[in-house]
Amino acid sequence: MAWSLSCNIIIKGILTLNDTLVIEPTQMTERELIDYLLAKPCSEDSYPFGPDAQVFKVFGKMFALIGYRNEKLTITLKASPENVTFLSEEFECIERGYHMNKKHWITIAVNNEVSIGMLEDWIDNSYSLITSKLTKTQKMMI
Repeated sequence: MAWSLSCNIIIKGILTLNDTLVIEPTQMTERELIDYLLAKPCSEDSYPFGPDAQVFKVFGKMFALIGYRNEKLTITLKASPENVTFLSEEFECIERGYHMNKKHWITIAVNNEVSIGMLEDWIDNSYSLITSKLTKTQKMMI
């Protein structure tokens, strides 16, 4: 979702009267995260850990979990061990998986530090890591 702003001034010659400036939001909302996760083929959600942790699975295998930690929206995703180390060292908003195997999972505090595109890429990667381990029959259903 992008917001547009009509511009009625000239800013250093870049924008002129009636130009439209498109501003991309830098943070996903909880609803946008849920919609993106459920749009994955064969994705289902449930609350096996209680009402505060929404889990997303494909063929019964978890690929994401969203919830709140310290009143901040978080998403936990599967990642390769190399990416877990790199991402948790590179970004303040990313830590090794909260209550998860710290070698294979990351927890991201959804904020302006990472873009929507980055979150979507990491979700896609988590989903791919899980679906790569499915049976041949399950893969054909995706």
